[in-house]
Amino acid sequence: MQVLVTGATGGIGFAIASHFAALGHNVVLADLQQDAINSKVALLIAQGFSASGLVLDVTNAESIASAAEQYQIDVLVNNAGIQHVARLEDFPPEKWQQLINVMLTGPAMLSRAFIPGMRQRDFGRIINIGSIHALIASPFKSAYVAAKHGLLGFSKVVALENGDKNITINTICPAYVKTPLVEQQIAAQAKENNLTEQQVIEQIMLAPMPQKAFIDVTEIAETAAFLCSAGAKHMTAQTLVLDGGWTAR
Repeated sequence: MQVLVTGATGGIGFAIASHFAALGHNVVLADLQQDAINSKVALLIAQGFSASGLVLDVTNAESIASAAEQYQIDVLVNNAGIQHVARLEDFPPEKWQQLINVMLTGPAMLSRAFIPGMRQRDFGRIINIGSIHALIASPFKSAYVAAKHGLLGFSKVVALENGDKNITINTICPAYVKTPLVEQQIAAQAKENNLTEQQVIEQIMLAPMPQKAFIDVTEIAETAAFLCSAGAKHMTAQTLVLDGGWTAR
């Protein structure tokens, strides 16, 4: 299979790309920075895996159209994400829109670009990387929470629209994953809440989670691979929650 992963040079994205490559699939690492892409692709090729890179702006229609022209994709992993933490009244409007564009409109337009080919071949797997914040809310994250909540609804609609073909659309929703993006959130939350970074981890991030642990990127990668397996053929429009029991409360 040919697998395209957006945000592929980051912690979660590269873990997913690496796992699919190790399983013998051809992976396309899509991201914004050519140097970072080249570095990650070289790491995979050095291990004997099949990998290529693609400079892709998920908020740009021309960039998306170009990607669809270049590649016949069997598995699309919508992983690209950004974060900004602020009270709504302090939230720059352009930053609010950017988060929606990257994490909701981007996955929608990429799916729109690749679904026709998937339908023609009668096979496709679209995996959206959501978040615990697709299910619950936290203060100071209005744009992120709005985008991730919207992603669930979008996934269900597109799954229904393509139920007549061997195409599935599902969303993986992990609790906090220790990535550079989360590291930045810890510092921002510490500032907003007047806490130390360790207090943010203990009192905000892991407090609602019975298992009291960050989710590992390999858990997300293996869940994504499962969604492409024969055992998940009829699993579509679903939300797979990796939250250590958080939402059971």
